[in-house]
Amino acid sequence: MVVSTEFARLWMKFAKDWKVHLEEALAPTLTEGQLNVLELLLEHQPMKPSNLLAYLSTTPAAITTLLDRMERGGLVTRTRDEHDRRIVWINLTELGEAEAWRGMEIRDTYISEALDRISSHNQQLLVYLLGKVAN
Repeated sequence: MVVSTEFARLWMKFAKDWKVHLEEALAPTLTEGQLNVLELLLEHQPMKPSNLLAYLSTTPAAITTLLDRMERGGLVTRTRDEHDRRIVWINLTELGEAEAWRGMEIRDTYISEALDRISSHNQQLLVYLLGKVAN
């Protein structure tokens, strides 16, 4: 079998298993997409919705829909800028921050358990090689 075919098969299996695990473990209060937004806000809040485009592979309309759901769920707040009412700022709520930390813990535990199947040296090698492939 060609290496690229085997890599694609294994990568797709891992990605699918990861996504299924995250969606189940994060439910019912959070989705993987919402976790991504919460993590960005932990690092960069406040943010404008348009700033999310640089980090997420989606459209402005999809970001608006996502933020609508997150606001209804009590994860974020949207406020108008005091000096320019056209600007909307997104901030985490206390619940949003707690859910961000919970979600990151779930994700990190899953990845750590997967990586624990190989030696520490091979973990470092895997990260190095994936970095090479990703760049």
